[in-house]
Amino acid sequence: MNAPEGLTPPVGETADCQVPSRAEAEAAVRTLLRWAGDDPDREGLLDTPARVVKAYEEFYAGYRQDPKVLLQCTFEETDGYDELIVLRDIRFESHCEHHMVPIIGVAHVGYLPQNRVIGISKLARVIEAFAKRLQIQEKLTAQIANTIDEVLKPRGVAVIVEARHQCMTTRGVHKPDATLVTSRMLGELRENASTRREFMAILGNPSSRLG
Repeated sequence: MNAPEGLTPPVGETADCQVPSRAEAEAAVRTLLRWAGDDPDREGLLDTPARVVKAYEEFYAGYRQDPKVLLQCTFEETDGYDELIVLRDIRFESHCEHHMVPIIGVAHVGYLPQNRVIGISKLARVIEAFAKRLQIQEKLTAQIANTIDEVLKPRGVAVIVEARHQCMTTRGVHKPDATLVTSRMLGELRENASTRREFMAILGNPSSRLG
């Protein structure tokens, strides 16, 4: 597969798809502009196809990132630290795979280390790599937790994601205050109720953080 100029090929589940050229992508935007009822040749829209394609490179950058690679660099010098590590309020922007409109939310990640820990920025980057794809929130939550569990091999993992979906806040049922909350617990954080309660206590009241 040849990637368009300026792009690296997608990784993971999309690696086998044929990536259109930039010119083809811009032509598709022009078609949508005409379909919406406007003239892509008028002054205000002349550069819109190029701008949209450039924005899509940012919105969907996760297709060209391998989240597992982001977790490869770990640290073993922890002086025996084996308690919960929690990174909360990690803001992300994603896009609904059904309507291609924004999903905006926060993720909270916790894990019980086993001999090694990961740099906290890498946790945020894993969330970003999965969020910058077309998503449903349930799948996003599972992907984050499963990847941390597979690569880091901790004693337990917890991920909670809360987000607002513009597919139901700006269209359809028009419920602007609705928030979807999803979670995935693995290992001791699934099996041990007291450890799970400790994680939830550290988070406090997550649902108040979306504003």
